[in-house]
Amino acid sequence: MLIINADDWGRSANETDAALKCFEAGRITSVSAMVFMADSDRAAELAKRHAIDVGLHLNFDELFTQNGHSAILGEYQRKLIRFLKRNRYSQLLYNPFLKKAFSYSYQAQVEEFHRLFARPPSHIDGHHHMHLCANAIFSGAIPAGTRLRRNFSFWPGEKSILNRAYRALVDRWVGRRYRLTDYFFDLTQCLQENKLSRAVALARTNSVELMTHPVDKREAGYLMSDEFYATLQHLNIGSYAMLEPAAASSDR
Repeated sequence: MLIINADDWGRSANETDAALKCFEAGRITSVSAMVFMADSDRAAELAKRHAIDVGLHLNFDELFTQNGHSAILGEYQRKLIRFLKRNRYSQLLYNPFLKKAFSYSYQAQVEEFHRLFARPPSHIDGHHHMHLCANAIFSGAIPAGTRLRRNFSFWPGEKSILNRAYRALVDRWVGRRYRLTDYFFDLTQCLQENKLSRAVALARTNSVELMTHPVDKREAGYLMSDEFYATLQHLNIGSYAMLEPAAASSDR
């Protein structure tokens, strides 16, 4: 099964509208919504109106742009941003002094998602993939059994041995607790490196998520192309809501 998921739903009107256009054309199968953002309320209404499968796009490293969230949430968010953006390795480090801030931000975002959509998210992923930062995955805040986005999938030679080993270790750990797809790819990277055909081939016998940002003109152009439409005719496409528990563990 191929899951074609658009990130940043609700982050801005442009991002929401670009993803909606692709959904209406049958080119994406689900979205990941950001809460407390400029277009969150409108985006939630659109998702309900069009019966879109929606996950939560956890945000730990960007300021909330919607007015009305609590002052304490805003302060915790600023602390998280300062820590995670300190250097490129910050997300790999567990900071016990930020345990409460991560937990508070996570819970506030989940509760806001419930308020907006009147149901739990079909899956959870993260803005800039921060749902896999050390504080998020080792805190246990995300309930076991949740459908969760895994690390990017790479083949030998694409990344260093250390990089691939770390990703495999994290995926192995979260795979014991959460439901994961077998593989996860980024559309832009697939287009740049001519490896979309490989991802498509894997989707014939595995669960594969293809992440996209339709606000990007190149990605939107490909999603709406005749070539991509033809590709989809030969695949089982679906969403995280259709992901079976058996797909939860993989060491890839």
